Amino acid sequence: MKNPVIPFIMIMVLGIGLMFVLSFKGLGDMKEVAKGDKAGGEKTTEVAKPDELYKAKGCIGCHGDNLEGKTGPKLSDIGSKLQEADIKDVILNGKGSMPKGLASGEEANALAKWLADKK
Repeated sequence: MKNPVIPFIMIMVLGIGLMFVLSFKGLGDMKEVAKGDKAGGEKTTEVAKPDELYKAKGCIGCHGDNLEGKTGPKLSDIGSKLQEADIKDVILNGKGSMPKGLASGEEANALAKWLADKK
């Protein structure tokens, strides 16, 4: 009479073996990815449109859909009050109840330029 446990043991051994094979395959792929492109291709990141950033970064919650202001000040004419560099400084470092770091780098540049044009 056959032992009924043997098929389960065979499946378990096959499954463990398959895990080892796939793990080593993954390690090989990981080493290839780590090598990267030897040509040193140029990395470019595309910054979203400023009005899309304004919505995506949550600015709309405090400054309103149309820059009319809510809990935060209105921005519809902020360009007539602040220079682009000052606007960027507020975006990067915060001011009052506005937290710092909501946008950084190119995103902050794009938002500051866009808002500076609002006069």
